[in-house]
Amino acid sequence: MGGLPAAVKVVPLTPRALVDELVARVDALPRPAWARVLLDGAPPTDPGGLADRLVEPLRAAGRPVLRVSAGDFLRPASVRLEHGHHDPDSFRDSWLDVGGLTREVLDPLDPGGSGRVLPALWNAAADRAHRADYVELGPSGVLLLDGTMLLDKWLPAELSVHLWLSPGALERQMPEQWRWTLPAYASYEPHADVTVRYDHPARPALVGTVD
Repeated sequence: MGGLPAAVKVVPLTPRALVDELVARVDALPRPAWARVLLDGAPPTDPGGLADRLVEPLRAAGRPVLRVSAGDFLRPASVRLEHGHHDPDSFRDSWLDVGGLTREVLDPLDPGGSGRVLPALWNAAADRAHRADYVELGPSGVLLLDGTMLLDKWLPAELSVHLWLSPGALERQMPEQWRWTLPAYASYEPHADVTVRYDHPARPALVGTVD
């Protein structure tokens, strides 16, 4: 995973303060427009868990919320695993159905879009289409989309959050079943609005450039 800029300031937070900070940033986005929020991180950071913790505070702020996981928008196994089950390049470039995710989830929340989102497209475990129904996200609604390697694909979003791990922490914390993906993360350069240092989830820190 790419390194941090040379000159940065790091603001330590508690997990609760991180949630409050992100909720405030999301709620500051214009109403009644929709807000597409991408939460990105390697498996040890559990970006889906953080997305889940934002749901109730945002609803309490009067924002309808829809949770979607990029893991429900993987390509069929015949495409995803064309070069084997453990190919880091395929994992990085070919696993995610970027077109399907954009068409079914992100584009409908463009200004003037329909607001009708398909929350799940492909069941990777069963290798068949999900049977999900379309969901309509109301005015001022927030889409919380979690996944890994989302932020170098130019997906449209109003706010993007990257949970950053140092190379050492990524190496130590990566679950055994995903260790083969480490080479893919080595060259990953995410473009995020908010970067959170996440070596220790109990002690996250906001990262910003020094003025």
